[in-house]
Amino acid sequence: MPAPEPAAAGAEPVTAVEAAGLEGTLPDFHPLLKNELRFPLAWGTSPIRDFRTWRRVARAKVEEHLLVARDDTPYDPVFGEEHGEGDGFTRESVTFSLTRYGRVRGALLTPHGTGPFPAVLLLHDHGARFDIGKEKLVRPWYDDTRLNSAREWADRYFSGRFVGDELARRGYVVLAVDALGWGDRGPVTYEQQQALAGNFYNLGSSLAGLMAREDVRAAGFLAGLDRVDRRRVAALGFSMGAFRAWQTAALSDDIAAAVSVCWMTGLKEVMVPGNNILRGQSSYYMLHPGLARYLDFPDVASIGAPKPMFFLNGGLDPLFPADGVRVAHDKLRAVWRSRRAEERLRLKTWPDLGHVFTAPLQDDVFDWLGAVL
Repeated sequence: MPAPEPAAAGAEPVTAVEAAGLEGTLPDFHPLLKNELRFPLAWGTSPIRDFRTWRRVARAKVEEHLLVARDDTPYDPVFGEEHGEGDGFTRESVTFSLTRYGRVRGALLTPHGTGPFPAVLLLHDHGARFDIGKEKLVRPWYDDTRLNSAREWADRYFSGRFVGDELARRGYVVLAVDALGWGDRGPVTYEQQQALAGNFYNLGSSLAGLMAREDVRAAGFLAGLDRVDRRRVAALGFSMGAFRAWQTAALSDDIAAAVSVCWMTGLKEVMVPGNNILRGQSSYYMLHPGLARYLDFPDVASIGAPKPMFFLNGGLDPLFPADGVRVAHDKLRAVWRSRRAEERLRLKTWPDLGHVFTAPLQDDVFDWLGAVL
């Protein structure tokens, strides 16, 4: 073998180092990667001092990382037969062009009476349950098989209630649509999610970016209905749906308020061994590659400030460590306080609850929505 090249004068000697390895599914140097995340575009850290300018720049940075372009395809809705047997509201399906890539069927509930009404865009969870999507939140009057699955889901997470039906009884127009992979648009299997996301990336696009764009489009469709008071439209979701709710509030001017139940944390605090996010799969629906080099999760949600927003977490939720929730809440509180709008932000942790949206939490949310909308 040839002799090694002599070191240049003054250079540090080259020494052998142990090859970097893995710690489960994390590289063993992941603490160094964490330390490199400074979130330089966050409000208060960014050199931009005018909030409206910051919000415009931060939103543009998020949209850049969605890898999916804005979409102005006409909705061209087709409304199905009305079913008026509900307690004070009407059920109907509506099929419309959610994006230029295809049409979807949504569940639309409308209170009896004279509108325009306030409205809620309901965003379903992940839950590794794909045969139902919108049906997790709205009782499916059109499919007995899905009804059985939906009742099981409602019993497990929602105290046996269908949250959308409860909202419609209280006077809200409600829209729920399947995300890609669920209900009418699936079902994907748990093991297929990573391949699905990978194929989006190979096609120069993003699964999470598509979901974000679709939720914004759904918000615009709901706000534009004649029966809806477009100044009073909220986004509400549980679990992955909670992520979708604050994300939609950040990216859409059609959303006036948001409720996020069981999805808010600091990124660094949730990227710890044993956390579900490290398994991949479900996280691909919420992963915008490279965005973390600019903004943390609460930084993105803060783009929605000073809109009224309600973040609920369970103190026993295994998916979101208490320190991550605390870091996120502190960041959110600082942003709304800087806008002199701290009264519009509600942060609450139920110490004895886990990853659920039970009746007491629902009633708390319904009261809050009634106050802000």
